Amino acid sequence: MRYGLILTSPSIEGQIEGARMAEAHGFYSVWVTEFFHQHGFVRLAAVGAATNRVKVGTGIAYAFMRTPMLAASAAMDVDEITGGRVILGLGSGTRSMNEKWYSMPFEHPPAPRMRDAVGVIRAAFAAQKGGGLRYEGPYYSIGIPQFARPGAPREQIPVYIAGVNRGMVRCAAAVADGLVGHPIYTRKYVAEKVLPELEGSRCEFAPYVICSIAEDRDQARREARAQIAFYYTTRLYHSVLDVHGWRSIGEEITAAFRKMDFQAMERAVPDELVDAIAVTGPPDEVRDRIRQWDGLSEHLLLYSPSVGLTPERARENLVSIIETFGSPAPS
Repeated sequence: MRYGLILTSPSIEGQIEGARMAEAHGFYSVWVTEFFHQHGFVRLAAVGAATNRVKVGTGIAYAFMRTPMLAASAAMDVDEITGGRVILGLGSGTRSMNEKWYSMPFEHPPAPRMRDAVGVIRAAFAAQKGGGLRYEGPYYSIGIPQFARPGAPREQIPVYIAGVNRGMVRCAAAVADGLVGHPIYTRKYVAEKVLPELEGSRCEFAPYVICSIAEDRDQARREARAQIAFYYTTRLYHSVLDVHGWRSIGEEITAAFRKMDFQAMERAVPDELVDAIAVTGPPDEVRDRIRQWDGLSEHLLLYSPSVGLTPERARENLVSIIETFGSPAPS
């Protein structure tokens, strides 16, 4: 099993600290996130420049809030900075995120546009040695006769796509090197709905796994429960619950969110759903529970809850994840 770490610190300094610690403990990969107040590629460059061996990825960067050429250029720049350690993770975001956060139009369904965006990006990577760049697709048309990218450490950069529902999962299987699994994936959903779509493809499955480590088992469970409730305020994700017959849980969470009743949101998440998604508890128990992912993925992206956590507790949990799943740092 290879472990990746989602760098959840809100500050760049905190993400660099987490990345260095994860690298020292033998983690395979570290991943920065993007949000309306965080630029994924700026953080990727900072983390990449501050580390030496660990793979660095965007988990994820928004695909449609910028052109594919800007995503490709950013990935190539950071790949040069890191000597070829970048994984370019892209996600569509929701309609609300595209339109309300960035004032960008949103195509539905987003999967066909994502396929075309990846086509542009791969064409840019392939043209690094020179000879110009030309690409014609249903959404993007690129013509740069003088295109070249000197200094590239490798010919291609792995491209991963984030997805929840079948359309985007199939898109990843068709054109990506990896699928970034959403934090609300249950293992049953993965086994029944995700892996069958990836079968026969070259696409690696790298899921987020919510991980809360504390000697107080109830505390760890509460932290995971709050994070799960936050995600299920988005109706788009309720399809994950359908494989369990739990659609009503999502509806209850959504109804409580409309009333801004955060306690009711958390109460709506039963223990069964927490256990289906997250690993929680003291370190030894969490190590045992992570084995439930055996056979589902060989590259887990461990993800600390953040909803409701103080900065001190969030950092404590991140350190616990690194120490629990990493090898001891050399003295």
